[in-house]
Amino acid sequence: MHSLSIDIGNSSAKVAVFAGKEVVHHQRLAKVGILDLAQLVEKFSPKKSIISSVNQEINQLEEYLKKHTQYTRFTATLTKGVENKYKTPATLGLDRWASILGANSLFPTNACLVIDAGTCITYDLLTGKQMYFGGSISPGIAMRFKAVHEFTGRLPLVEWNPGEAIPDGEDTQTAIKNGVLRGIVNEIEGFIAINNTKESALKVIITGGDANFLFKQLQNSIFAPQIIQDPYIVLKGLNEAIAD
Repeated sequence: MHSLSIDIGNSSAKVAVFAGKEVVHHQRLAKVGILDLAQLVEKFSPKKSIISSVNQEINQLEEYLKKHTQYTRFTATLTKGVENKYKTPATLGLDRWASILGANSLFPTNACLVIDAGTCITYDLLTGKQMYFGGSISPGIAMRFKAVHEFTGRLPLVEWNPGEAIPDGEDTQTAIKNGVLRGIVNEIEGFIAINNTKESALKVIITGGDANFLFKQLQNSIFAPQIIQDPYIVLKGLNEAIAD
């Protein structure tokens, strides 16, 4: 039996088809349309479907999925055994909550720190007792480079290639790159260290658009054995929300 998970974010949409807990199809789209859904329904005949949406109008998508699947709109009220202790659940980002459900499905007996490195970098902790109290939101890589340029008089907007190593700061350009990139790596290591003092046997899951670069940088860290990269953790959480 197949199920369909759709995560609609600010800049793109991510779609996955699952067979049980296994991802059998994945794609990223600028925008999800009825034709996209029709193709997936025809090919995979999903029994269930779910959408998490930040801001796109999804009424037409929902109506289509209601006709062809058992459809669910994702909200923070779908807990799947995780106790949500966030003080303002109405303002909790759905991708953050989905990633917690995904982490719990992968490591049901472990505490997990989920690091989502996108426009912002979010740090969310699932305790070993399956409780969620919240986490932290920090500027992402591109946002930091842009801020350095826009909030100063003379510093340039630096172009950054994720395939590059972090350079030493030998001129203004490389000094900015070193400060932004090394600062983020140090920040991540700091969050892992702090949460290691709170929870034992902590698993660290890194995801998001900048995850490849950061995961590679963290391979030399003392925390490397704790860290896994999972690009589908949010979609896995959505799938978990509708699992039997």
